[in-house]
Amino acid sequence: DVQLQASGGGSVKAGDSLRLSCEVSGFSFDDYSIGWFRQAPGKEREGVSCIRVSDGATNYKASVKGRFTISRDNALMNTWYLQMNSLKPDDTAVYYCALDPEGSYYPVDYEFEHWGQGTLVTVSS
Repeated sequence: DVQLQASGGGSVKAGDSLRLSCEVSGFSFDDYSIGWFRQAPGKEREGVSCIRVSDGATNYKASVKGRFTISRDNALMNTWYLQMNSLKPDDTAVYYCALDPEGSYYPVDYEFEHWGQGTLVTVSS
């Protein structure tokens, strides 16, 4: 079974940075995508970023572009990161990582079949 484990959330102040990690196991797809999603209290889940592993193509939600970076650990090939800089209170949410075995370019949640548990990020002003 495909399993994803997200970690790295916490409580920080506006302007601080956090790095979320997503460890993936139990899969053997040739082309797939890793996505990061978030759900703020009272709001729908939204796509934050996505990386298509076959060509490294990345995609970001407009509000995080330039502040967040999705990447892969080149040593630990089954671990992906979401580096979040210049955090804002609006970034407060539960963050989830997910895997799409079809290799989507956009972080659209219904395309992603496998999900990890969330990790909470709280940004105070």
